[in-house]
Amino acid sequence: MTELMPVVSSDQEALILVDEEDREIGSQSKLACHEGDGVLHRAFSVFLFTKDGEVLLQRRSPAKRLWPGFWSNACCSHPRMGEVMSEAVQRRMHQELGVAAQVQCVYKFIYQASFSDVGSEHELCSVWVGDVDMASLQPNTNEISEVRLLSAAELTYVLAAKPDEFTPWLRMEWTRLTQEFPEHLPTG
Repeated sequence: MTELMPVVSSDQEALILVDEEDREIGSQSKLACHEGDGVLHRAFSVFLFTKDGEVLLQRRSPAKRLWPGFWSNACCSHPRMGEVMSEAVQRRMHQELGVAAQVQCVYKFIYQASFSDVGSEHELCSVWVGDVDMASLQPNTNEISEVRLLSAAELTYVLAAKPDEFTPWLRMEWTRLTQEFPEHLPTG
């Protein structure tokens, strides 16, 4: 018997609107933030590595509105109103992957990406890096359809060979991590 996984996100949840300096300027529903060209809101993105230096990837659920079925990094989401970013990262890693991991924020950036005529991401995103114990991994099937592990070299190769299979934020973040912040990546 398959255990039912909790629903951990809703189009009605309030996202934190920010200016380009990451100052809060209000809130709006997740649905409204992702319509049209998107409204700039606070987000985070997490890269998790195994003890062997492999990077954990997730394939987004086919039920996702934006980039369904695309491969992405271990975890991405939004903090809730009044939530400290580090707490939001831990909450979401637990909700999506069933894990707790020691992570650190490496950098922040702003991006905008449109998904056909369905909607867009427009985020001020903080990028986090940490280690994961794969033995505790329990992907939430409402969010993730499958996971896989790749070496850093394999990920770089497949992103160049098949970029359309990956979310735009993963492509941008991995390029920047490998080029500007290699000291935060495992050497294994």
